[in-house]
Amino acid sequence: MNAIVKVVRFFNKDIRLATFIFLMVSSFSIAAQNWPSRVVTIVVPFPSGGTTDILARAIANKLSPALGQPVVIDYKPGAGATLGAAIVAKAAPDGYTLLMGAIHHTIATNVYRNLPYDFQKDFSPITVVASVPNVLVVNSKSPFNSVKDLVSAAKNSPNKYTYGSNGNGTSQHLIATQFQMLTGTEFLHVPYKGSAPLITDLLSGQVDMSFDAVSNVIQHINSGSLRPLVVISPKRSFVLPATPILAEIGYPPNLNIVTWFGLLAPAGTPKYIVSKLNSEVVKITNSPEFRKQMQDIGAEPVGNSSEEMTRQIKEETDRFSVLIKEGHVTIQ
Repeated sequence: MNAIVKVVRFFNKDIRLATFIFLMVSSFSIAAQNWPSRVVTIVVPFPSGGTTDILARAIANKLSPALGQPVVIDYKPGAGATLGAAIVAKAAPDGYTLLMGAIHHTIATNVYRNLPYDFQKDFSPITVVASVPNVLVVNSKSPFNSVKDLVSAAKNSPNKYTYGSNGNGTSQHLIATQFQMLTGTEFLHVPYKGSAPLITDLLSGQVDMSFDAVSNVIQHINSGSLRPLVVISPKRSFVLPATPILAEIGYPPNLNIVTWFGLLAPAGTPKYIVSKLNSEVVKITNSPEFRKQMQDIGAEPVGNSSEEMTRQIKEETDRFSVLIKEGHVTIQ
């Protein structure tokens, strides 16, 4: 009799456990299907005013009505965009906290020794929103009218001239390092927390140059405040048709690094949410209004799949690992 009771108790316990697990999974599935039911936050890891901010706001403005909930921007600049990334990596994987990531994060993976996250393991890529070519710009009052002028002066006075970047371990830092290797020059690096403060100092003459995304500087180029010297891209930018690329002025095209920006969620975010976000954001990137916005700033809409973005991040991280070792890029 006691043995029978034990058996019954065992199966009752097993049934209760199975029921509990079923209810938990079911409630989680229902919650996911009802997502979103409150505000969705996109963390921008740079100050307001730069390309990352422009793209995040453009997406948020269209994503909000598509999801039926407010989509807000939260600025968390600092540490070469890794501060904001760390915040999202530690956030609950429920689709309510997203990161507007960028090429800076695949670079940072290789130059920061003790990052509190793994960019390939701790995020669920959603889609690349847009890509932008980079351009070497100087103040319009600068004596440099060409790359040849700049290289000649820099060789005669190593470390006299300064270049600004969005921070250590960002694309501007890597491009400038590779440019110096390519041209045999030495510049002094001045890292900023983002493009907006960098451009302010560039316009006032506090720094001599920057290898910045076209979208960050195009309005100042058009106004005559900044002068473009060369586009760091496989082909000329459609918004800077008169500005040459490196290959056209006698340099090998080693520096064809195009800056991308895209949305990511914390790892473990339900596939349903990632899929829904991908679907809605891709619709936005394909809309005529968004494409017009991108054309105005010299950006190219992308809107690829989550799987394609995942592969891109891996391939780029591996490629930059080699470039960074060759260029001895370090955090200053």
